Amino acid sequence: MEQPLAYRMRPQRIEDVVGQEDLVAPGKIINRMVKAKRLSSMILYGPPGTGKTSIASAIAGSTQYAFRKLNAATDSKKDLQIVAEEAKMSGTVILLLDEIHRLDKTKQDFLLPHLENGRIILIGATTENPYININPAIRSRAQIFEVHPLTPENITTALHRALDDSKNGLGDLHVQADDDALAFISTATNGDLRSALNGLELAARSTDPNDDGIIHITLAIAEECLQKKAITTDKNGDGHYDVVSALQKSIRGSDVNAALHYMARLVEAGDLQSITRRLAVIAYEDIGLANPAACQRTITAIQAANHLGLPEGRIPLADAVIELCLSPKSNSGISAIDAAMATIESGHFGSVPDHLKDAHYKGAKQLGRGVNYKYPHDYENDWVKQQYLPDAIKHDRYYEPKTTSRIEQALGDQYHKLLDANNQ
Repeated sequence: MEQPLAYRMRPQRIEDVVGQEDLVAPGKIINRMVKAKRLSSMILYGPPGTGKTSIASAIAGSTQYAFRKLNAATDSKKDLQIVAEEAKMSGTVILLLDEIHRLDKTKQDFLLPHLENGRIILIGATTENPYININPAIRSRAQIFEVHPLTPENITTALHRALDDSKNGLGDLHVQADDDALAFISTATNGDLRSALNGLELAARSTDPNDDGIIHITLAIAEECLQKKAITTDKNGDGHYDVVSALQKSIRGSDVNAALHYMARLVEAGDLQSITRRLAVIAYEDIGLANPAACQRTITAIQAANHLGLPEGRIPLADAVIELCLSPKSNSGISAIDAAMATIESGHFGSVPDHLKDAHYKGAKQLGRGVNYKYPHDYENDWVKQQYLPDAIKHDRYYEPKTTSRIEQALGDQYHKLLDANNQ
C-alpha cells in the first residue's frame, strides 16, 4: 500500500523542516538541542498539519535514534511496554505520542519512570492547550513548544519540493502545476501542510496526462480537489489577503453591505478560520473600549460558528459583522499598547521602582508588598497617590481615550481624574 504524499515527504533532517523557524532554524532551541545531542522530552502543540510529526521525525533522523510513533488514545499500555523494552536494548528511543492529552493514568504511570531515566525521549503532539489538558506530571518532565499554522510561502516551498522529488514525491509523474493553482492550495488549506500535500497528490493522480505526457494541474482542478473555490484568480495569490483586508476595512468604515459581501466571499471559499480570526482582531482593534459588550458577543459568535461549522456558522458571524459595523469605534487600546511597546523598544525606560519590586527578598513582613509600598485597599476608594512607572518615564502617557461612545467617555473621565489626582 502506497503511503500518502504528506507521509512520504516527512523530513528526515532538522534542516528539511518547513516553517517553525522560531524552533528549528539554526541557533534556535530545537536545532541547538539536536546539534548538541542533548535532547529532552517535549510537547508540541498547535493546529493539525503544522509540522508536529515532521519535527519529531526530523529530530530522530538527525540524531540516528530509533523512532517510534504511538497514539495515546488508541494504543495500549502493552504498546508502550514494547517501546520501553526496545529502549532498554538500544539505549534511547524517541517516542512520538500523538494526542498526548488523552493519555490515561495507567499509561502515564508506566511512562514516567522511563522519562525520568532518559531511556525514552518523549515528543508529545496535541492540538489542545497542554497547560490545561495535559497532566502536570507529564508537563513537568517536558519542554513545551507551540507550533503555528504555516504561511502560504512555507506551504508553496513544500509543494515545489514534492513536485521535484522523484523518490518520495511526484517528480516521476511529470506534473506541471500552474502558479495560481499552487497559490490557491497554499492559501485555501489555512496553514495545514498535510492537507495541502494530499490535495496536490489527489490533483496529480486524478488528472490524465496530455499528449506530451504532462499532467497539467490548473486552478480549476485544484479547486475541485480541495472542494473549495478560489476567492480570486490573481497570479500572485494575494486575493485571499485582499478580501480579508477589505472585510476589516469595511467594518472599520461602518459599511454593513460591503462587509457582508467580503464575508460571503470567504464563506463561499469555505474559509471559516480566516473569518473567525479576523473578526476577533477587528472586535478588539477597531471597536474595543467603545463597545466592550460587542467584543464579547463577537467571541460568542465565533465559538458558535466553530461549533456549527459551515454553512450554518455563517449565521452568528453575520450577526457579529452587522453589529461591529454599526457599533461605535475606538482604536485606543491598540494605540496605547503600541505606544508602550515603542518605549520598551527604545530601551530607555529604567528599572521598576523599589516599592513595587517583589517583596520576598526585601525583608518585608507582608508577602507581595515591596518596601514603602502603599496598599490601595487600605485607603479610601481603594486608591492612594503613588508612583508606578519607572523614574525615567514617570510622565509617559500611552492611553488617549476616544469620545465615540459613552462607555469610553466614562472610562476617559475616570482616567483623567486619576491622572490629575496623582499629579497634585
